[in-house]
Amino acid sequence: MTQIIIDKQNGELAFRLEQFNGLNQFDHLQRKNYYSLILLRSNLSKLVVDFSEYQLKEHHMICLSPYQPFMLASEEECSGFLLNFHPDFFCTYRHQNEIETEGVLFGNFHSRPFFKIFEEELFSNLIDQISREMNRESIAQHEVLVAFLKVFLIESVRQKKKFDKDTVPKSTNRKSEVLQHLVDTIESNYFRIHSPQEYADMLCVSSKTLAGIVKKYLNQTPTSLITNRIVIEAKRELYLTSKPVKQIAAALGYEDEFYFSRFFKKKVGVSPDTYRKTVGFAKLEKG
Repeated sequence: MTQIIIDKQNGELAFRLEQFNGLNQFDHLQRKNYYSLILLRSNLSKLVVDFSEYQLKEHHMICLSPYQPFMLASEEECSGFLLNFHPDFFCTYRHQNEIETEGVLFGNFHSRPFFKIFEEELFSNLIDQISREMNRESIAQHEVLVAFLKVFLIESVRQKKKFDKDTVPKSTNRKSEVLQHLVDTIESNYFRIHSPQEYADMLCVSSKTLAGIVKKYLNQTPTSLITNRIVIEAKRELYLTSKPVKQIAAALGYEDEFYFSRFFKKKVGVSPDTYRKTVGFAKLEKG
């Protein structure tokens, strides 16, 4: 079962709900120019996101931002639902104060891009309501679907926060304290400091020790934490403003606009200009 709404202005996918059996469509690395929420029913599966690999046991919700590279595979039988929405259909940034999706579900550079589902029935009921509404083709369908999507995202944020609280290490030992200090220090300095060694020096640990801590708790590298945070801010600026790429690059610590563009394309898969054209361009200003 696949239900799709196409944006009549540009012919692009606006909203999609799909029930799937098997993971064939996810078995290769891919990047989509819309948000993806995958409700996965599986006893054991492998998820690759941003080139980090995770083993998922039990039922999970996977949360993916536009152009975030991912792959999903399993040797066992799997089923679930896929929910896609384009930023033109629902802008998470505009509703950030209400829902807090950015930094929790999406664009959280120091947390895992999934959560264990604690109350699946809530999501199943919402999916049923969304499916029925997509079949109606009645007036104000967009508004109704956005209302259901907002509830879906709010419940996802609630369960993701609970999952993070249960799984993120508490500051009860030296290693977890270093990790928290690293996250805080990156947040304060990502736009001017890009070197893992400099962060290690600021935290008074060796680069090897820092890399080991980040690998153990987050299955990433210090470099990936830093660059992911830079990319998140670059995406936000490209989506919400009409600032020239050169100005965005300079604000993020890159004097060479072309070096920044190559860095962005390597991380995201498309150039800053392409990202802006296909995901968003100064929508608040054009409003």
